[in-house]
Amino acid sequence: MRTYSCLRSRVKPFLYRSPSRAPVGSKGIVGRGTWMDMVARRIVERDESLGRDTSLMRVESGLGASGIPHIGSLSDAVRAYGVALALRDSGHRSELIAFSDDMDGLRRVPAGLPDWLSEHIGEPVSRIPDPFGCHGSYGDHMSSLLTEALDELGVEYVHESGARMYRSGALLPQARAILSRAGEVGEIIRETTGQEKFTRSLPFFAVCERCGRIYTTVATGYDPSTDTVTYECVGARIGGRWVPGCGHRGEVKLSSGEGKLSWKVELAARWAALDVRFEAYGKDLEDSIKVNDRVSDEVLGFPHPYHVRYELFLDRSGRKISKSTGNVVTPQAWLRYGTKRSLVLLMFKRIVGTRYVSLEDIPKYVDEYDRLEDLYFGGGGGQDAARLRGLYEYVNFLRPPPAPDVHVPYRLLAELGRAAPEEGAVEFVLERLRRYRMVREATPGLIERIEKARRWALEVEGRAPEYVPTREEAEAMLELASVLRSTEDPGAIQNAAFEAARRRGMEPASLFRALYRALIGADSGPRFSSYALDVGRERVASVLEEAARRVLGGPGPAPPSAPPGPRA
Repeated sequence: MRTYSCLRSRVKPFLYRSPSRAPVGSKGIVGRGTWMDMVARRIVERDESLGRDTSLMRVESGLGASGIPHIGSLSDAVRAYGVALALRDSGHRSELIAFSDDMDGLRRVPAGLPDWLSEHIGEPVSRIPDPFGCHGSYGDHMSSLLTEALDELGVEYVHESGARMYRSGALLPQARAILSRAGEVGEIIRETTGQEKFTRSLPFFAVCERCGRIYTTVATGYDPSTDTVTYECVGARIGGRWVPGCGHRGEVKLSSGEGKLSWKVELAARWAALDVRFEAYGKDLEDSIKVNDRVSDEVLGFPHPYHVRYELFLDRSGRKISKSTGNVVTPQAWLRYGTKRSLVLLMFKRIVGTRYVSLEDIPKYVDEYDRLEDLYFGGGGGQDAARLRGLYEYVNFLRPPPAPDVHVPYRLLAELGRAAPEEGAVEFVLERLRRYRMVREATPGLIERIEKARRWALEVEGRAPEYVPTREEAEAMLELASVLRSTEDPGAIQNAAFEAARRRGMEPASLFRALYRALIGADSGPRFSSYALDVGRERVASVLEEAARRVLGGPGPAPPSAPPGPRA
């Protein structure tokens, strides 16, 4: 599978919809009861207390253009869109600004990309050739991977570009104000972060007209009368290694677009220029946000936006997801195996707390969305009902479908898909679902899920559900594993399950629930014997043994590996 395929970038226009009436909830519920509603209320209350015009409230998200965009990159924009939706739902016009940071320099070559890109370290990504040859630049290509994912999810946004804004002069008033008070700005940076670099130089990087690099230059002066910045290309430590400068000394007009503000102050300039009222940030950017807040407030006279700090996405080993090391889960990879709504649920479920993300998590989120849909259309949910209904509505961008789709546990589809022949795989799965009396008709959504779940089973090779049975359940599972290896008689297999429960004083329903949880991560499923014969007796026996070992210990055969397929 080619994860980094060339995708056509599309920019959707901002569409304003009249706010819908929030559902009636328990006393104290804000809006639809989600964190997005609470954030929207705080933004409005803060802006009203500042006496600001609240007729249009913009939220912003930066789109990193220096490497392969991952789930975390997309999450920043999708969550900001959720806040924009909540602002609209509360009666305010709002729009999401998706800002491509394509004037940033390339710091490292992401894993899997051509080595020749190392020759362009330190150059603006908007001026580096596209290694795939399908966009105007490296930066355009990387930005398009994110905007394509936003388009596929149905996110509405206004696309801005750093390179375009610097060329057009949109940031000129802010850049002039910051450079004219560079001494004060340098002290703000030193006081806030301890970094003294900008007490000796200006917070601006010129593009060297000789070597084309941006991070190797040091801005030494600004002349307001000519609107020029003088600089010297001295070299810099970039991406963990020293990149020498070419020694060129020159000057650049601020209006030429041949340079950019330092990250320590650029956000402040963007907020003021675009009138941004909300921007979330990851905890790794906390110091930069503090500096930008002060520059916005004290130098530009623009009250900084309301912020929410979120934790980072980590891989299963606990490492930060990184474009350069290659341990990324891309939006394109998730959508190859999971539904659009499952991806939005991953991002909207909560904003606080560390999140571990892997393609192996896809079944959990697809099934969780189904449970939300069941609650939304079927009622129930207890004290959390209002919040869960609200979450479902936001996951559907406040446009929920008129009726629920057919729901089948993802892992059941995956296991049946794994066992299906290459030709006619979808019909193979559908025929068995009909035989299990789990579906009557094949909806487009169900067919899409069958195809995605089969790919997941063959390519991701996800682990079995990590269900921990009771001791009695574990003993019964071992007994059934032995039976599965000794007979293919469906009646004998089904009776063995009832007998295993009876011998241990268990209700058969309790044992079957444990079996389904271990096999497909659900409380119910098809007739056990039919499932075992359709999926494969050896595979089912091995999964049951694996679950039993979590309680009883001891050796046992590992689950058989899936047929080989491309890794995500």
